[in-house]
Amino acid sequence: MRNPHETETETETESGTAVAGNAPVRFDTKVAVLLRDDLESWQRLNVTAFLVSGLGTAVPEVIGEPYEDADSTAYLPMLRQPVLVFEGAKETVTAAHARALSRSLTTAVFTAGLFGTGNDRDNRAAVRAVGRDALDLVGLAVYGRRNAVDKVLKGARMHP
Repeated sequence: MRNPHETETETETESGTAVAGNAPVRFDTKVAVLLRDDLESWQRLNVTAFLVSGLGTAVPEVIGEPYEDADSTAYLPMLRQPVLVFEGAKETVTAAHARALSRSLTTAVFTAGLFGTGNDRDNRAAVRAVGRDALDLVGLAVYGRRNAVDKVLKGARMHP
């Protein structure tokens, strides 16, 4: 099984150092999503999509080059490295949130209240209405140095 920290199609490392052919690239950073383990399948997908959507605007270097097929049809760029998805109990997500903030990692949150809203304005208001330590987190995304993200995810397990 391929190491999820590596891709076989990148031609340069994160710092721009060229690598030969299809040699794997090991990224110095990690993009991870941590989901509460009591979510329904549709909620897991929805939360993951929302959480990673903010990374490209906050950290533009996580976005790769645009795609193009053999017929020259253009497609949007995507994240340039794998997104690792983890799960854990409510307490695990809460603890990870505190660790991410204490390490000043780029963090996105999704609270249970967002399932009842229908637009960005109401989403932001729902989060703003609750203090940091009282957020009913169902998921979070973190980006940063690989070892820092690993420490944040302590106690979480890879999503099945």
